[in-house]
Amino acid sequence: MTISALFRTKPHLQIKDADAALRSMPEKEAVKGESKADSKSADKLVTSELAEKIAIFQEIFYAQKQHKLLIVLQGMDTSGKDGTVRGVFGQINPLGARTIAFKAPSTVERDHDYLWRIHQEVPGHGEVVIFNRSHYEDILITRVHDWIDQKECERRYSQIRDFERMLAETGTIILKFFLHISKDEQKQRLEERLADPDKNWKFDPQDLKEREYWDRYQLAYAAAILASDADHAPWYIIPADSKTQRNLAIAHIVAEKLESMNLTYPPANPDYSKIKVI
Repeated sequence: MTISALFRTKPHLQIKDADAALRSMPEKEAVKGESKADSKSADKLVTSELAEKIAIFQEIFYAQKQHKLLIVLQGMDTSGKDGTVRGVFGQINPLGARTIAFKAPSTVERDHDYLWRIHQEVPGHGEVVIFNRSHYEDILITRVHDWIDQKECERRYSQIRDFERMLAETGTIILKFFLHISKDEQKQRLEERLADPDKNWKFDPQDLKEREYWDRYQLAYAAAILASDADHAPWYIIPADSKTQRNLAIAHIVAEKLESMNLTYPPANPDYSKIKVI
């Protein structure tokens, strides 16, 4: 079984805190008697190697300019979206890669349809674009707080399916990751931000207000994922209580996808062999 198949969302998905813990991957099952610290170090080493592999693929991807790659990262606050960007994609060349962090929409953005600001940021040929939060916020927070009713939510599911299908049909590869953190782990991470002055800047009091809606968010995520999972735009459920395991799983899936594309550099220009640099 590939790592991608292991983490691909399953029918009748239910998001439970118990599933946010570690899930052994095939190459980990043979490791016996390993301490937690040793296991984390091993995971970091493999992730670093995969990140380097992704960076090599991305250079060819950029040079070839035939494909477009969109990575979607979604998850509750503190689930590790920023950490994933650093740990998995930190070695890629900024040339040909962008990370977009979607915040609350501006006045201008609210004057347009909710996909308007999203469509402007999707990748062009040769680009890798990472969405730190995405268009899914418009069927998550909006539904949790009853800013839209179920009828409008279903309408948006349909629109998002159409949008992603259009992107796929015009050459965009889409990989969507739900970083699944438990409520207890989020509590610990929020407390760490409060206790460490150097991490206070990461703390947002709004996170505590959203935490009150935890159960509603889990239901909203499950519904949104099931409504929008497709072979051309797959969802992967990544246990995120362990930062190292989270990064390792995502790095594996991205590397598997890039490797399966059989990327090659563009053909050499025969005229260049005649040029002499003096």
